[in-house]
Amino acid sequence: MSKITIPFGPQHVALKEPENFMLVLEGEQIQGATVNLGYNHRGMEKAAEERTYLQDLYLIERVCGICSHSHTTCYITNVEELAKAETPKRALAIRTLVAELERVHSHLLWLGVAGYEMGFETLFMYTWRDREQVLDCLELLSGNRVHYSINTIGGVRRDISAEQKTEVMKRIDYLVERTNYYIKLATEEPTIYARTSKVGMLPPEEALRRNAVGPTARASGIARDVRKDDPYLIYNELDFKVITHNTNDVFGRLVVRALELVESYKIIKQVLNNLPEGPIAVKVPMRIAPGEAVNHYEAPRGEDIHYLKSNGTDKPERLKVRAPTLANLQSVQYMLEGGWMADVPLVIAAIDPCMSCTDRAVVWDPKKGKKQTYGWEELRKMAIERYKRRGVDFSRLG
Repeated sequence: MSKITIPFGPQHVALKEPENFMLVLEGEQIQGATVNLGYNHRGMEKAAEERTYLQDLYLIERVCGICSHSHTTCYITNVEELAKAETPKRALAIRTLVAELERVHSHLLWLGVAGYEMGFETLFMYTWRDREQVLDCLELLSGNRVHYSINTIGGVRRDISAEQKTEVMKRIDYLVERTNYYIKLATEEPTIYARTSKVGMLPPEEALRRNAVGPTARASGIARDVRKDDPYLIYNELDFKVITHNTNDVFGRLVVRALELVESYKIIKQVLNNLPEGPIAVKVPMRIAPGEAVNHYEAPRGEDIHYLKSNGTDKPERLKVRAPTLANLQSVQYMLEGGWMADVPLVIAAIDPCMSCTDRAVVWDPKKGKKQTYGWEELRKMAIERYKRRGVDFSRLG
């Protein structure tokens, strides 16, 4: 049987964002796969150099719509470390609360997407309906359903009242009941098991070799979680388990996320029942002394890493974001090979990818044999010239 190569993306009905997967098929079986990035680059790291630390907080929040709090908390931890700011304990607790509400929102969203990709649309509708409960909680606490903007440099913007605590608790109790149903469904429904078992296999040694993170790694039996391995915020004071599974497949990734919801509910209740007294923010100077900081954070998709370099001004000299999807995409190639064409959307969706978080652009000069670096003004001029060639003149704009 002859082999054929077909593209999966960058535009495909199963992909929520553009990315390209080149698949080598022998019949319906995948013999080789290549992941090609770079279709969604937005230049946010470079844009951060032209904005103040506070302005960057709202830019970084838009790195990802699902993990907005993850990115801002990782970023702001670097800023506060360089500024030598002592963030109040109550602010750290509120950040932890929002972090776990975001994890619930992300995992419920993923369960719905997984149901949709396997043709179980009732599961999709159920989980997305229940997800509204946690989005309502986030709106109640922060004023926003998606980009919560709860963080500010030195603490958080909003405190939590007794009435808000009661309302969040009520909604979490409802979600606990619903999640128990989803766990029963995920572990006992024969159709789900048949559709996900032995699909997208990733044995532990390959997960380690390819630096898998988050639920992708934990579904391969690797107990790796930044909240336990290197505690931040107030996680060292909380009682929760790191959920792992040993089936190394999409089924395991489903079980891990479903069980992690239960642990998040436990954390949320602990934080609300033991909120420290005190202020929610401290003042931090606008200008930050020269230095470098790196921090990591357990986002819903896995380990998020931010690097920040300050130079004594009110703007960063360099910001670097390593989103969890970039780490997990290295495993997708392995998961696809040997599988079937019909499983490709489900295997890709199983890492819960965010292409916007991941994509970067590198310009290579083949004559000089090295990377080419452009300044902000040079990029602007190149963009104007490109559009001029297409009949649009932006040069008159400020």
